[in-house]
Amino acid sequence: MTEVAVFLALGTIAVGVAAALLLRLLPSVRLQLAGLALLAVVLPLSGVLASGWVMFHMHDDAKILAVSSAAALSAVVAALLLAGWILKPLDRLRSASAELAAGDLAARAPEEGPSELAEMGSSFNAMAGSIERLFDARRELVAWASHDLRTPLASIHAMLEAIDDGLADPAEYLPLINDRVRTLSSLVDDLFELARIDAGVLTVKVQQVDLDRVVGSCVRSFEPEARAKGVSLEARLGAAHPVLCAPDKVERVLHNLLANALRHTPSDGAIAVVVSPLGQDVAVAVEDTGAGLSEADAEQMFERFWRGEPSRTTSGSGLGLAIARGLVEAQGGRIWTERPPRGGTRVAFTLPARAA
Repeated sequence: MTEVAVFLALGTIAVGVAAALLLRLLPSVRLQLAGLALLAVVLPLSGVLASGWVMFHMHDDAKILAVSSAAALSAVVAALLLAGWILKPLDRLRSASAELAAGDLAARAPEEGPSELAEMGSSFNAMAGSIERLFDARRELVAWASHDLRTPLASIHAMLEAIDDGLADPAEYLPLINDRVRTLSSLVDDLFELARIDAGVLTVKVQQVDLDRVVGSCVRSFEPEARAKGVSLEARLGAAHPVLCAPDKVERVLHNLLANALRHTPSDGAIAVVVSPLGQDVAVAVEDTGAGLSEADAEQMFERFWRGEPSRTTSGSGLGLAIARGLVEAQGGRIWTERPPRGGTRVAFTLPARAA
């Protein structure tokens, strides 16, 4: 009789462990917990039924107690095993979050286990990657900004020393000093604007505006510079295009795009600003006949301090396109670049149409 009770007890434990192993294969924590609840009911019930059978045939209370205890124990063992399997990826996620909080930006969580935990690990890794890129961008920003601020400051310092030592005529260096001061002022303004965009405190007051008027005014302001360089500049406006935007921000975007196009378009080249409807939006494209962009430059041109090739010899702060992207997105639009088959570069951005 004892052998039968032991057999039933061991069998119940084996069934509980096997069921826990099967529950581990379920794809989500929700299903695993539901299965565990079902197992916690079925195993004791099976033990009770087996105990009843033993009681009916053997009339032995000790054997009934043994079978019932085995059923309860098997449910407890199965619950502990399943809880351990669920908690293991959570512990690894907790360890990764602690490492990230301690300053290890390379810490990553495992993307495995039930679907909820795998998704949590994936979200954590995406967050950690964003934080790492942000810190890298901050370090890069400080390094490049320091370089761009140091160069004109060193030039101003050298010219002031030459004037102070009587080695140069103040009237000779005064225009150069003014030019360097304007460069510094422009860079500081760009950095301030970029900081406002990053902080999410940029104020944009949209209103209904005739986009053709804004574009035409901005293009006309660049005509003297384009003529001096021998570059053809035109605006293709067509019908009126009312949009919802902040006119001053749109002018800033166009100013940055046109300045960049003029900087990279050789003499006898051409630049065109084209306004056209695009679905529910209105698109503004700045097209030039410059040297064009490589695939790497096309992916990086909206990053801070991008200057293309040669990276450190062209004028400008390298922040104009990054600021343009922030201003366009703040108005509900998007901005992108294309490499036309005929060569050159095309940078386009959208603004919500009035009907939107």
